[in-house]
Amino acid sequence: MNKETDYNSEVTNKIASAYTEILSDLGEDSNREGLLKTPERVAKSLQFLTRGYQQDPKAILEKALFHEAYSEMVLVKDIEVYSLCEHHMLPFFGKAHVAYIPDGKIVGLSKIPRLIDAFARRLQVQERLTIEIRDAIQDVLNPKGVAVVLECSHMCMQMRGVEKQNSSTTTSAFTGIFLSNDSSRKEFINLIQSKLH
Repeated sequence: MNKETDYNSEVTNKIASAYTEILSDLGEDSNREGLLKTPERVAKSLQFLTRGYQQDPKAILEKALFHEAYSEMVLVKDIEVYSLCEHHMLPFFGKAHVAYIPDGKIVGLSKIPRLIDAFARRLQVQERLTIEIRDAIQDVLNPKGVAVVLECSHMCMQMRGVEKQNSSTTTSAFTGIFLSNDSSRKEFINLIQSKLH
């Protein structure tokens, strides 16, 4: 969703119209030079930031499944995450760390960040986002276990409200062997904390 043709013109017009009113309600002059195209820009920006509603996260994984005998941990870490808090529609962003232990199937590595984006590019809370990522991988790959950790900063806490600029939030979700086996969980935690590259 980058080209002019990627945006729904009817949705763009509706959102832009609403934002013209919002600007006036805030005390701004929507006819001011700097704001003339702002409602349209915001409308397109919101469609881009919520494009996950048009994506099927599980289908993303299903496009690149491969049968392999590999049965050790597969970890993709430091995946950039950008989302919008559903309570204030302000950004939260940070990193995701995702691991799974295959049971006969692996997935193309690029599909894990794509899966995360499909869920993150919706109005979200970090807690639900963490679980959605975990459950999609578990449902599609049926691995021996899945581990997900998200570390994010929330603009709704930093720009407004309590205004704590250095705060961050960590959430985690596990299945299978990561729940039942302390050594697997510890290995995952150690790997996401280490700098191997």
